[in-house]
Amino acid sequence: MTATADGLVPLSSETVEFTGARGGDAPFTWGQLAFWRLTRWLDDDDPFYNMSWVLPVYGRRDLDAVLSALRALVERHEALRTTFEQTPEGPVQHVAGRGRFTVEVFDTNVKPLAAARELAAGMAARAFEYAVELPFRCAVVTVDGRPRMVAFALCHLAVDGGALDVLARDWRSLLAGAEPPGPVWQPMDQAAFEQEGAGAARGERALRHWRAQLERVPMTMFDFPPAEPEEPRFIRLGMESVAAAAATETLAARWSVSASTVLTTASAVLLSALTGHRQVVMQLIVANRHDPRVASMAGTAAQDGLFVLDLPGGTFADATRAGHRQALTAYRNAQYDAYRMMALREEVGRERGGPINLSAYFNDARTITDWPHLPAVDPPGDPAAIAALTGRTRVFHVASWAQVDATAMFSTGPATDVCQLYLMVDTAYVPRSTTQALLLGMETLLVAAVAGDVPLDGVAELCGITPVERPAATLEHPDPVGAAPVDAVPMGASPMDAAPIDAVPMGVGPVDAGPMEAGRLAGQGAAVPATPGGGR
Repeated sequence: MTATADGLVPLSSETVEFTGARGGDAPFTWGQLAFWRLTRWLDDDDPFYNMSWVLPVYGRRDLDAVLSALRALVERHEALRTTFEQTPEGPVQHVAGRGRFTVEVFDTNVKPLAAARELAAGMAARAFEYAVELPFRCAVVTVDGRPRMVAFALCHLAVDGGALDVLARDWRSLLAGAEPPGPVWQPMDQAAFEQEGAGAARGERALRHWRAQLERVPMTMFDFPPAEPEEPRFIRLGMESVAAAAATETLAARWSVSASTVLTTASAVLLSALTGHRQVVMQLIVANRHDPRVASMAGTAAQDGLFVLDLPGGTFADATRAGHRQALTAYRNAQYDAYRMMALREEVGRERGGPINLSAYFNDARTITDWPHLPAVDPPGDPAAIAALTGRTRVFHVASWAQVDATAMFSTGPATDVCQLYLMVDTAYVPRSTTQALLLGMETLLVAAVAGDVPLDGVAELCGITPVERPAATLEHPDPVGAAPVDAVPMGASPMDAAPIDAVPMGVGPVDAGPMEAGRLAGQGAAVPATPGGGR
């Protein structure tokens, strides 16, 4: 055959038959429902919620061994055998007890990882037919006939980043011919748990918490007139900063919180400085994998958590300690029926006289909770040495979109040698110049906090942020400050922030956005996986 332009030669198309331990129908889990709700505003052919992913073929395995491992992976995990359908009784997941899938095989004369990533992106660029198509596509990349990589496109209704971690661990064992312990918890089990008893009670508590918070938070962080936007309207800028990573690790250790808390709070403080709101409300992307059963489940569990931070005064250190408590509260109340949450938000909006716009987000998409490959700072934590690292910082444009379901979304990337910080904005409310100022302001704030206390009232000037002019009508009714947070964690609670969501799994090849974030970035056919835990 003639090699394709990308260095791939199609070799064969293999059919793999599978037989699972069980099949059946069940309601959606809350995690599935959260994504299903978001898919409803997409066209049927929109690949918006697809994830591309690649895994290495460990050792010298032939094609039969690779196909056998793929069969075993599909048979073990019901999420990979599930289709999704809207019925008159509500959304239903159908788990196939038996069936078949196709594996395309390609040989390459380029690096197999690059070839696999290209294949995965191509497969993810086509929408899944949720009701009839298994929620994955795969291809094997060989070099001189020897399998080297497997490329996947995955439907986000079936798996999130935490699920990819589970699949990656099983993949290594199955490829070696081992038989890891069977899964004890599948999405159908989770759906049943959520319908009654302790699971249903958890959802009710979360809804009560959200209602109490929604009744007091700003109805929008962006209560000022829009300007003329860019075309396309939504942009994403990125920053890579060694200084921000070193400063964050130093502050986290000093204040006995996680790096995720430091970054989340810094984002909230910068939004406060920009908008003038002394109470900041953001949504955090939460993995919801604290329960050991869910932690080992291949399925979708991620949902939004509500992060509310009162900033009446004090320093960035004070704000971060409060942010730690509020992040834990957000994680604890991020499991609920997404449709009931929609109804709740509409109800509270009617009571308050208008829609509640929760369009500010933070998504910690790091693989692990620190940066183990940072260059050494000598002496460790030295303010001058950390400040000197700012000379390595770069800011860059990532992408643009016509439509995104967010006004401002801070997120991190999975690099272990530099802090990758991204900010996606609606340029009608946050212009490109302000977006860049917010990214660099994050670094400035973190580095300055290493050297000494940073008063919150001085953040805008310190970081070069020009506060927006909010209409007089909104200033007549300032945010409530000083109120005790609803369902807050006591001051003596242990500093155990949950692990970041949407981190890269044990497989290879992270691709930009996290699960919930990827869905909000129209036209982006790739996502980054999640780790167990929340906030991240």
